[in-house]
Amino acid sequence: MCIAADLSLVVPQAVGKWGVLAKAEKEPQMSTIETGVLAESTQMAGELSGQALYDKCWALAKNLWWTWHPEVISIFRDLDPIRWRQLDHNPVALLREFTAERLASRAAEMVLSSRINYAHRRLKEYMANTKTWAATHAGVLGGNPVAYFSAEFGLHESIPIYSGGLGVLSGDHVKSASGLGVNLVGIGLFYDQGYFKQQLDDKGFQKEEYLDTKVENMPIEPALSPEGKPITVRVDTRNGALFAKVWKMQVGRVRLFLLDCDVDGNSPEDRELTSRLYGGDERTRIRQELVLGVGGVKALRALGIHPGVYHLNEGHSAFGPLEVIRERMHDDGLPFDEALRDVATQTVFTTHTPVPAGHDRFGGEMVEEHLGPLRDALGISYDQLMGLGRVEPQNPQEPFCMTVVGLKLSRKANAVSQLHGHISRRMWAQLWPWRVEEEIPIGHITNGVHIPTWLASQMMQLYDRHFVAQWIYRMGEPEVWQAIHNVDPGELWETHNALKNLLLAFVRRRVSRQCRRRGESDETVEAARNVLDPNVLTIGFGRRFATYKRATLLLNDAERLSALVNDKERPVQFVFAGKAHPKDEPGKRFIQTIANLRHDPRFAGKIVYVEDYDMNVCRHMIQGVDVWLNNPRRPLEASGTSGQKTVLNGGLNLSILDGWWAEAYDGTNGFAIGHGKSHHDDAVTDKRDCEFLFKAIEDEVVPMYYDRDVDGLPRQWIKRMMNSISTLAWRFSAHRMVMDYARYSYVPSAGGLSCDMTSK
Repeated sequence: MCIAADLSLVVPQAVGKWGVLAKAEKEPQMSTIETGVLAESTQMAGELSGQALYDKCWALAKNLWWTWHPEVISIFRDLDPIRWRQLDHNPVALLREFTAERLASRAAEMVLSSRINYAHRRLKEYMANTKTWAATHAGVLGGNPVAYFSAEFGLHESIPIYSGGLGVLSGDHVKSASGLGVNLVGIGLFYDQGYFKQQLDDKGFQKEEYLDTKVENMPIEPALSPEGKPITVRVDTRNGALFAKVWKMQVGRVRLFLLDCDVDGNSPEDRELTSRLYGGDERTRIRQELVLGVGGVKALRALGIHPGVYHLNEGHSAFGPLEVIRERMHDDGLPFDEALRDVATQTVFTTHTPVPAGHDRFGGEMVEEHLGPLRDALGISYDQLMGLGRVEPQNPQEPFCMTVVGLKLSRKANAVSQLHGHISRRMWAQLWPWRVEEEIPIGHITNGVHIPTWLASQMMQLYDRHFVAQWIYRMGEPEVWQAIHNVDPGELWETHNALKNLLLAFVRRRVSRQCRRRGESDETVEAARNVLDPNVLTIGFGRRFATYKRATLLLNDAERLSALVNDKERPVQFVFAGKAHPKDEPGKRFIQTIANLRHDPRFAGKIVYVEDYDMNVCRHMIQGVDVWLNNPRRPLEASGTSGQKTVLNGGLNLSILDGWWAEAYDGTNGFAIGHGKSHHDDAVTDKRDCEFLFKAIEDEVVPMYYDRDVDGLPRQWIKRMMNSISTLAWRFSAHRMVMDYARYSYVPSAGGLSCDMTSK
């Protein structure tokens, strides 16, 4: 197995090459004057009819390339700013409210014609470009793509087929594969109710609401076979067949295929099978995973796609390789063991979960009910099948684990940070009892984020002014980011404060709307419109409210927290957001505790909770906070990527040395909580970490933030912002991550090459 133990040593040279080649990724922006002149000349010449403009807007809306191009987003927003916000920034839903004539009229009024034409031309050039990083470095994938399986994809807030970090990571992976030109197709499920919308009642308790997604408002279309026919796949079980139709979504150059069980032929229960993400009971979960894995492989065949590599992002799709093995046995006449070996060399497995309880496990009866027909086709016994999902194959008491079968059916496996790699090798060492822990074949590729998606346009403009020309093509080169040290500190601080004010305005709108919905008094609504102070150090916390993430850690000493937020000279304020799983009652109580601080006069207006955390809320928070707080119980944070997004926009991380921060923090690019150690007793760990957290805020964060020069600038703070950007932005990008996958997993797997994990 390969293990990228020191990414900083292996990334820059390769990135420099792709940066030169990926010319269609981004073009120079036109000035406002140029835009206006072009628009007027275009309109005067009558080059674009209303229908042509309308068609080009639809072409832009149907390719999610627009989601990481602010200039295209601004076109849709300018068509109707109010409806754009009301429709959750959904261009398909927006365009459905326009006729060609009305759009042409609005385009003339807002001088949009040339901007639409320019954006459409850029999209066409991007799609046609063949001079990409992958063309040089991953050519073996050209004929046989990577099939990337994931249970969720976080592409944009208007496409609710994600719940949180895993989905957003998958979305960023797909977007960077597109930018790099990696031949990759995505496989997932279409959830017509998605993940739940969150509202808090008057007692602060989370309530879940599931809303039907209108297919006609999604940028999807039926996937077609090579013969041009819509595709429906069939997956057999012991008690009947499951059917799923296949949708296609375009994400830049990448095609994403989503399976949907709401079709004729399924029972009413099974038609609801893919309605909700992470909903239902254990039986629902195994049936969803059967459709994703086995159904996903069948969909690829029906599409005429023959992958060179199968990448399983978490264990949800680990049934898939069994179907590929069946195909190899049927098509090539291979015996089971030989087919398994061949398929395993083509399979890449990524594990994201650092605790045994977080991995899906199923009892033998449930596995036989759903995998029985496939087991028959494979010609293996019940015990053989169950053994594939057990650490101890002969132990009849051990359930079938999806992570175990994923590890056994792959020859390239990785965790998602350096520390998580150590944890995963220790956790699964019993699968290879003849090896010492250091030689367990699980490497690591640290997660990264898609920079164009998460970088605020204001910061983009600052970088455009001071970085090398076309820097966005070279965003993986550390030398590019060193230019941040040449930026005038006042300009960087001003840009950051502009983003902070946008965050505070957003929070005030959302919090006042929450109060109105609950029928609270006019005085309460008015107070909500004035929460938070732009001159006060603002700390953000946004993530899933699993208890190990310890959202309430600061409340272990409420008096000390009160002293922090009410300090006359150097106060601190907090913005919290996040959802708890519908069945996670302790997580819901954490939310309730924080949300109800608004009733405590010590914290009212200074600690706020924003409902319904999604990509939109996340974007505002990571772009506007001064500090991003992450205090999980180490080592339970496999990677974490929200803090990486904060880096891009000038925010500083204050984090436990866990996940990505354990390999990122250098003493000058953020703040650490503690020293990277945990006590055997969780209660002791929590008490100790609470003390470390308060000391970090009181002794480091607050003094540095409020230490101003004669110009009112916190010089040392700004220096740390610059250090954060220059040392971290290039290392923790999704482009670097996908390049690592291509070089250490995809290309060796597709080319049949061996890779000794001790070589890195």
